[in-house]
Amino acid sequence: MSQPQPSSTLVEPFYDKDTGTFSYVAYDQVGGMAVIIDPVLDYEPAGARISTASVDALLEFVRGKLLTVAWILETHAHADHLSAAGYLADQLQAPVAIGRGIVQVQQHFKTVFGLGDEFIADGSQFDRLFDDGDTFNVGALSARVIATPGHTDDSLTYVIGDAAFVGDTIFASDTGTARCDFPGGDAHRLYASIQRILSLPADIRICLCHDYPGNRREAQAQTTIDEQRQNNVHLKGGTDEAAFVQMRQQRDATLPVPKLILPALQVNIRGGRLPEADANGVRYLRLPSDQIGKPQ
Repeated sequence: MSQPQPSSTLVEPFYDKDTGTFSYVAYDQVGGMAVIIDPVLDYEPAGARISTASVDALLEFVRGKLLTVAWILETHAHADHLSAAGYLADQLQAPVAIGRGIVQVQQHFKTVFGLGDEFIADGSQFDRLFDDGDTFNVGALSARVIATPGHTDDSLTYVIGDAAFVGDTIFASDTGTARCDFPGGDAHRLYASIQRILSLPADIRICLCHDYPGNRREAQAQTTIDEQRQNNVHLKGGTDEAAFVQMRQQRDATLPVPKLILPALQVNIRGGRLPEADANGVRYLRLPSDQIGKPQ
């Protein structure tokens, strides 16, 4: 088999069925350089049990392909799963990066969770805060950062070679687009961000962060710009901004709170790490009453 051209990105998806999340290893060649995008920790909410079985499979792939991991990349601070970025950083001695908007996210949730002076909301829990237009290399692959806020303040898309990792901005065409009712969310901004993604070259592959296929089909990791333009249920037919915003606001008002939002955000604003242990050696997550979601 011929080797891929430098602009052709090798992409290996890992699907976490419990949260509907895709994590990715993107790399230039076997034995080359790689990034890991949106890794997931296993979390059992009833007992607050954390394990690494899923991310260990990803780690096994990285080691099996003899890859050197240049970055662990978060598309945003997720509300639906706990990030394994901290665990992978320790295993691989690789830096963790996210969008600079994480600072606004941290400031908001520091108040929600009543975090004290020990938590500094300045993004310093991450090794790099990316800005729109930043560039970096993954071996032979060129990569750039596109700020795609709307779902959250810190949402980014990473375009690595011929693959774009879009976070929660858009989903599979039969599912639609991201909710905008989280703090910092805004349907107008999301619409503009989606237009930036859809204006990428047509041969760019869109790698989805989530898919929720139910029993209809298999989970779908990739889509195309043409598929999104023509068939996305929230975008097809050239939906204009006003119609999109109205749809998004009406739909968001009916959506339930993500079931893991409370533990997930406490870990994810810390770069995928749990709070420091108390004197008894136990790490504690907070459950603030009546602070998340809409009154029922």
